[in-house]
Amino acid sequence: MSRLTDLIAQAKAKDPQMGKDLEREFKALSSRLAFGLNFERHRPEEVELPGRPVRKGDKVRILPARGTIAKGDPRLWLVRGIAKVKGKRIAHLELTGDAGPETCDIPADDLVVVAEFRDYIYPGLVSTGKVERGGDKPFHTVINGENYHVLEALTYTHRGKVDAIYIDPPYNTRDKDWKYNNDYVDSDDQYKHSKWLAMMERRLKLAQVLLNPADSVLIVTIDEKEYLRLGLLLEQTFTEARIQMVSSAINPAAQARAGSFARIDEYIFLIMLGNAAPTKLPLSREWVSAKGRTHTGKARWDLLRRSGTAPKRSDSPGGFYPIYVDDKTRRVIEVGEPLPDGVSIPPKRVDGATAILPIRKDGSEGRWQISPTTLRGYIKQGRVSIGGSQRKGYVVYYLKPGEWAKVESGEYKAEGIGVDGAVVLSKNEESELQVTAVPSTQWKIPAHDSTQYGSRLLLNIIPGRKFPFPKSLYAVEDVLRFFVQEKPAAIILDFFTGSGTTAHAVMRLNRQDGGRRQCISVTNNEVAADEQKALREQGLRPGDPEWEQWGICDYITKPRVEAAITGKTPTGESIKGDYKFTDEFPMAEGFVENAEFFTLTYETPVAVSHNLAFARIAPLLWLRAGSQGRRIETLPASGWEVANSYGILTNLDQTDKFCAAVEKKDGLCVAYIVTNDDRRFQAIARSLPETVEPVRLYESYLTNFKFANGD
Repeated sequence: MSRLTDLIAQAKAKDPQMGKDLEREFKALSSRLAFGLNFERHRPEEVELPGRPVRKGDKVRILPARGTIAKGDPRLWLVRGIAKVKGKRIAHLELTGDAGPETCDIPADDLVVVAEFRDYIYPGLVSTGKVERGGDKPFHTVINGENYHVLEALTYTHRGKVDAIYIDPPYNTRDKDWKYNNDYVDSDDQYKHSKWLAMMERRLKLAQVLLNPADSVLIVTIDEKEYLRLGLLLEQTFTEARIQMVSSAINPAAQARAGSFARIDEYIFLIMLGNAAPTKLPLSREWVSAKGRTHTGKARWDLLRRSGTAPKRSDSPGGFYPIYVDDKTRRVIEVGEPLPDGVSIPPKRVDGATAILPIRKDGSEGRWQISPTTLRGYIKQGRVSIGGSQRKGYVVYYLKPGEWAKVESGEYKAEGIGVDGAVVLSKNEESELQVTAVPSTQWKIPAHDSTQYGSRLLLNIIPGRKFPFPKSLYAVEDVLRFFVQEKPAAIILDFFTGSGTTAHAVMRLNRQDGGRRQCISVTNNEVAADEQKALREQGLRPGDPEWEQWGICDYITKPRVEAAITGKTPTGESIKGDYKFTDEFPMAEGFVENAEFFTLTYETPVAVSHNLAFARIAPLLWLRAGSQGRRIETLPASGWEVANSYGILTNLDQTDKFCAAVEKKDGLCVAYIVTNDDRRFQAIARSLPETVEPVRLYESYLTNFKFANGD
């Protein structure tokens, strides 16, 4: 329920009449809708952190006894202290309420730490494995953690740096589709839409911070259950962006729905920031219709007389002039000057020629699209053609700059000059199979079949491991290509990662053009709802290794990314089958890529500022410097150290040696300087090359996260 509803319920308990009055006024206010999308910003989300050690000052829940499937105590307790009793850690808990404080002592093993989204967090990362086949290429990263908190962590490492975000959020369609505050949201939950919007809004606001405002794109897929609300939310959040929606057929077999039309498509929102725009790409004919005049395989000759907007003589008087056409050859032999206002008859006659004026079909005076000077130049190039006849009337056509560029590039070959002086162009036979274009907003591409190239392809890669509704690998690859084709070092983020399709698609894009793009994949390690009951009956809990092994990150995402790179299934067998479409090769070849897997940790500011958490902060420093090459894992004994893309100075007495090493190192982009003295930091920063970003530790880290999360 919403926070206001909770407060009204509390008021009713203390004073029934006051509670009734408040409820009546609340209902009256809630019926008055303002402009825009209105929804409850539910009390800030919270997430349980199984496996996180219980500390003094933590908020915790008491877990149900092992072996039971009953829900535990939903209340939040505050840890006032921890003592060791007979070798066990016992937490002294306090619950403060209207009736006064309630206390109890509970073994720490029977507690789970809870983080609310309005709490301060100080994130770290722990590596849980890696695969290296890419030499000096940047690493793809997979981060296991609550995606809101991981996005918070990325505000330190990737603020304004992300080129593309692709997300496939929960569609809010089925029971147990997703969780809000550790409980699955059921289809009959009266707040399901507002909870979904509240969840999405918080994450989209962080995504906005991460995207490069000058040139980046957010891509969101959704179905008909939430696309209207999502569209409004996107417009309210990304007010400066250009937003389009594409309909994409992903299930040609059609999903039957009782009492409804069968569903075959989903929707793709494209939120384009700054200069971002889809790139024209070579596309197969299934992307672009040959109907109409645009993609026919023949050069497009456009009408010289203006139609559409501003077509009248008065809109551009300089465009009303005579063109003289030879009646025998239909060649333009002369181009006159613009006629004065009020004059509608050519000033002279030319023997054997007809003077043409831009007269519209309704008999009114129109205008030519280009000036007389430009037209004369086009005639010399053979870019002007005459249609029609003397009896029915001549029609003037020309090749616009875009079409002429295709002639100059060889896409259309000149075979000679026609009688009318226009260049004769051959048909582009290749265009019958492929065109270079930006497609329309209706996609019906066989490669985007989510059953064939999502579910079945995934079973080839990680046999026996099922994941509900994975995206077609080629569907994700295709939509990303429109925006990162010309960005070989793009950073792509997916914070609803699921089965790891986005990272896989980025690897394919890299293979096609030798790119060094990197993908950051964020997912939790949630165990499927139908499996949790059996695990709890076995006496297991979240955080137990036997439980975590079945989580989405450990069971699906990490194995899929590793298998894609190595070309081998989790059991060590070569993956069967071939990749198709744009780049066809055996899956067993794998990719020349690197990837590392991490789990999000929660640190204390005291441990960070005293260098006690450096091992878990180190991966963040490496990520900020580009996720490339060697990582500095421990504090340097010599007081400084330089890796491939960054360096760290911990002993300011070693500044000269550090700066000299930084100067010599090619490709180094960040220098971390550990000091509380801002004056000395500024002095060292001035000594560094201009291409190196100076970052003060741990001031920059602590300041970045020193704000309350949530609303």
